[in-house]
Amino acid sequence: MAEILYTDSYVKRAKKFIKKHPELLSQYEKTLKLLEINPNHPSLRLHKLHGKLSKLYSVSINISYRISMIFLIEDDKIIPIDLGSHDEVYQ
Repeated sequence: MAEILYTDSYVKRAKKFIKKHPELLSQYEKTLKLLEINPNHPSLRLHKLHGKLSKLYSVSINISYRISMIFLIEDDKIIPIDLGSHDEVYQ
């Protein structure tokens, strides 16, 4: 089981995201719980990013929204970096 470590900057972004998209709160919470239990679960659609984001991974909240994150695999830690629409996260 992985542990998610939340930075202050991510918490601020997450609050702003949920305020803008309150209808996604339950899906967002479900995504984070599943990520802790099994980061490789198929419904998360976990994948490594490329280019300038090549140190990050991404999972899906739903078809339109993503959470990008960094994995510290040796410590079994996950540090979320950003969340938003596909275009917002991958700029």
